[in-house]
Amino acid sequence: MIARVLARRLRALARKFPIVTVTGPRQSGKTTLCRAVFPGKAYVSLEAPDTRAFALEDPRGFLAGYPAGAVIDEVQRAPDLLSYIQTAVDEQPVRGRFILTGSANVPLLASVSQSLAGRTALLHLLPLSLEEVRRFGKAPADLDDVMWRGSYPAVFDRELDPADWYSSYVGTYLERDVRTLLAVGDLMAFQTFLRLSAGRVGQLVNLAALGSDAGVTHNTARAWLSVLEASFLAWRVPPYHANISKRLIRTPKLHFADTGLVCFLLGIRSPGDLRHHPLRGSIFECWVASEILKHRAHRGQAPELSFFQDRKGHEVDVLVNKGASTIAVEAKSGRTVAADFFRGLRVFDAVNAAADPARKVQHRIVYGGAERQRRSGIEVVPWSAIDACDW
Repeated sequence: MIARVLARRLRALARKFPIVTVTGPRQSGKTTLCRAVFPGKAYVSLEAPDTRAFALEDPRGFLAGYPAGAVIDEVQRAPDLLSYIQTAVDEQPVRGRFILTGSANVPLLASVSQSLAGRTALLHLLPLSLEEVRRFGKAPADLDDVMWRGSYPAVFDRELDPADWYSSYVGTYLERDVRTLLAVGDLMAFQTFLRLSAGRVGQLVNLAALGSDAGVTHNTARAWLSVLEASFLAWRVPPYHANISKRLIRTPKLHFADTGLVCFLLGIRSPGDLRHHPLRGSIFECWVASEILKHRAHRGQAPELSFFQDRKGHEVDVLVNKGASTIAVEAKSGRTVAADFFRGLRVFDAVNAAADPARKVQHRIVYGGAERQRRSGIEVVPWSAIDACDW
């Protein structure tokens, strides 16, 4: 097992809270991480039907078997158990007593916030960041290979063919989550919706058009997109808002947490296919956005991400809120720095200066080349150095 960035934050919070809850997509490595960080703790998975039945039918008896606490896996499978865990830690508030993991975002967070408010710290483990991918012996060094393989641990740990693994992932994990989170009667229609969503990565969310193309209603498209978000597979990035301007786009953008899954859904079967694919630029933007998201999530930080776009088409792909300052990030997949790389950043500067003149803006371009540069105060970062940046 490689060391995960989140491990440090997980240890620190377990020294402060009686419970730490780790959420994230299936197969992102939650169980492996928690068992490695707390090797002396008992481990129990609620995925097993008999164990789950015990926890549901006799929660007090179940918890009595773990007086010193435990790592309890897939806790969303027995949400009522959380109320009994609350009682147990109130009676014996030992720090780091229970470490909980779960994969279904919305239902789990609702249960946690209702039952464990003030008692648990909440962390998100996403698939591997580039920094973590490099810790494997045969890590890819080519940008297209990195984006195509994606970032799920099993692909690297077991040296699996990405197409085989993602096929199993979609067929097993996602469809199970879909059935759990929402009563989707036609899974083939949902898979069509999923593929169409992947084809809109890095674009503005248009639920009416997406639903129409998938053959479902606007409301169904909205509900299905919420399933992708609840499974941690996709996420909507909110637009930048400035009260002084009505010229700004107010619609969120769609990104996926893993570009390997995007490539699989789009039928991209090799890095060479990706190199010449018309959506390569959008996939690269998604990769950059997800790397920034992972950097922050794995350090226990809130996402605080948005994007800028006006009605004339000027845009900045990612804005990172750093409190009193903003990092404005452009993602460009080309290997050569061109003049038009800087246009959106300059337009955003003018809007920001009028809306919030006291806010400092740091400019950064992440591109597909190899040379680090600085031009007119703008930092130009090669894709391979994205993990060395402070986000």
